[in-house]
Amino acid sequence: MTARIRTRTRTRTLATGLAAAALAVTLVQAPAQAAHTPHRTGFETGFELSNGTRWTTQDEEQRLLAALDRSSDRAAVRRIGTTRQGRPIQLVRIGPAHRTAETLLLTCSQHGDEPAGREACLISIRDLARATDPDTLRFLERTTVLFVPTANPDGRAADTRTNADGVDINRDHLALRTAESRALAAVIRDHRPDIVYDLHEYGATPPYYDKDLFDLWPRNLNTDPRVHREAQTLSADYVRPAAQDAGHSTGTYGIWTDPATGDPVKQVAGDGQERILRNTSGIKHAIGLLIESRVNPMTEAEKTDPAVNKRRRVESHLVALDGTFSFADERRAHITSATAAARVKGLADRGPVHLAGADNEPAPPDRTLPDPPCAYRLTAEQYADIQDELALHGVKTIPSPAGGALVPLRQPLRALVPLLLDARASYELTAAEPVEHC
Repeated sequence: MTARIRTRTRTRTLATGLAAAALAVTLVQAPAQAAHTPHRTGFETGFELSNGTRWTTQDEEQRLLAALDRSSDRAAVRRIGTTRQGRPIQLVRIGPAHRTAETLLLTCSQHGDEPAGREACLISIRDLARATDPDTLRFLERTTVLFVPTANPDGRAADTRTNADGVDINRDHLALRTAESRALAAVIRDHRPDIVYDLHEYGATPPYYDKDLFDLWPRNLNTDPRVHREAQTLSADYVRPAAQDAGHSTGTYGIWTDPATGDPVKQVAGDGQERILRNTSGIKHAIGLLIESRVNPMTEAEKTDPAVNKRRRVESHLVALDGTFSFADERRAHITSATAAARVKGLADRGPVHLAGADNEPAPPDRTLPDPPCAYRLTAEQYADIQDELALHGVKTIPSPAGGALVPLRQPLRALVPLLLDARASYELTAAEPVEHC
């Protein structure tokens, strides 16, 4: 069996051992039908084994990943961090050991009380690792797919949004105070993913805000225009059609709409805040997309059997992932051209940097640097305090023999530098001295 990857114009195969499409059929069947025990391969998640009555435990996740690491020459699992409570933060690579032209990073369960995306990631890891169909094998020859299957292990264990220190790690991708965000920053720095796909869940507010799946691209104004367009294409032409073809409703995250007219009623999220992963991804030249499955309200069938609710949430993430893999496969040249050009663009050191605003909210004039300084100077004390964070981001620095450092804007992460070091930025690490002449 193979997973079905839905696009605007056709349906084709792309993945898997116990494939996502076959799994989706199993997971959404009526409770009476679900009593049938499917054939087991030894690579099922706890969620699958229970037919969606419970989430996969950490021990089950560890056993599954270890088994795949041993059994598949295209799967590799390594520890990239450790939480405060001692749990491993892991990175799973699916694809060849050498660097490929295109890299896709999936970040799962940043919020520990949003588990459906994690289940979809674990299923996708297994399916890609054990796939035998030619389309998937051809895709994986040219694409490295990275997963952080449980980005917030302590939060998942406690069923809390935050980590063990009470920090929302999806508000920490600039300051990097947490082990979880530091691990992700290092992955983005070292692997330079072309796509960063971030899986979440949300609670609905009917009738204005209740789609099965919402998504949102990087709205931050410092995102390169070509990267921004590709992220919108991922949403509009791949993820949403794939979900809609499977019977799921879709919309733009953070905007309430009138069900009768479709007009915006209220914006409750979705700004250009640079410390959120989808926006940090855009600033770092990756095609970012946030995806949110609906937890509630439940249908009558879901109220009768909560497993039906869990299965629907996981299946909606799986079909959206089908669209993402199709995007990565079909628009490969557009994707890699956009991200590569964006990385090189910073070396020219030209153009404004925006300290606020979003693609749907222009930056106030006093929050835009039309002609930014050519560098920022850090004192010895400042540099000692934040050099680790600068290094994790991949920001280039020039240490001074007398102490301190110069941070030039002429570098790939040009727009990130003022967001980290300018006193006028909203979430700066420190207020460094602007240098006007270099």
